Amino acid sequence: MELFVLWDIDHTLIENAGVSKEIYAAAFTALSRREPTGPARTEGRTDRLIMSDMFVREGLAVPDWHSIETALTLAGEARQDELGRRGTALPGAHEALKTASTRSGWVSSVLTGNIAANARVKLAAFGLDSLLDLSVGAYGADAELRPDLVAVARERLLRLRGAPADAPTVLVGDTPRDVEAALTTGCRILAVASGIHTPQELTAAGAAEVLPDLSDTKRLLGVLESFAGR
Repeated sequence: MELFVLWDIDHTLIENAGVSKEIYAAAFTALSRREPTGPARTEGRTDRLIMSDMFVREGLAVPDWHSIETALTLAGEARQDELGRRGTALPGAHEALKTASTRSGWVSSVLTGNIAANARVKLAAFGLDSLLDLSVGAYGADAELRPDLVAVARERLLRLRGAPADAPTVLVGDTPRDVEAALTTGCRILAVASGIHTPQELTAAGAAEVLPDLSDTKRLLGVLESFAGR
């Protein structure tokens, strides 16, 4: 195997136009019977951390994870059509995923803070889900901290695809937390400044390769190829 590519979703592949924070607020309200006093804090955090943080900030006990995941799933399902109307796939995302999916020796999946159900909702809303091997991805239910998701994805790659757990791996994401997750787990990082963080911030976080977005497929492919086999 030449390369394991793990893509972030929000602000890397898609723009959710605020629907994500509405999902968190709806899940919180369903569990607490009241609206949160402020929006969820996301920026590369996992759903486990995002939701527990909301309850702690509101001075409430954190519900069990099964209840939280169920509430998030229902809230996400209810907003898939709204996401499709208001959101969009980011420039170049479809072509980037399509190109990566057809490369021999590459496996392309996701490493995301979203729970698996909502990752699928977000990708399916823009026709991106079929271009990824989602079974070997890592999701917000799998760990609290983003770097710990890398080991989850690698274990699934080994178990489900028979690829070596130490296969060359690259994370593609838009936040310093994506950069941290790569650097602390021996992965390569391709940062994209399509979210709120500037190229300078991503470089300062440790990303050696930073693109403005995914629109230049040739340049993107060149960077990924430079990581293959390393």
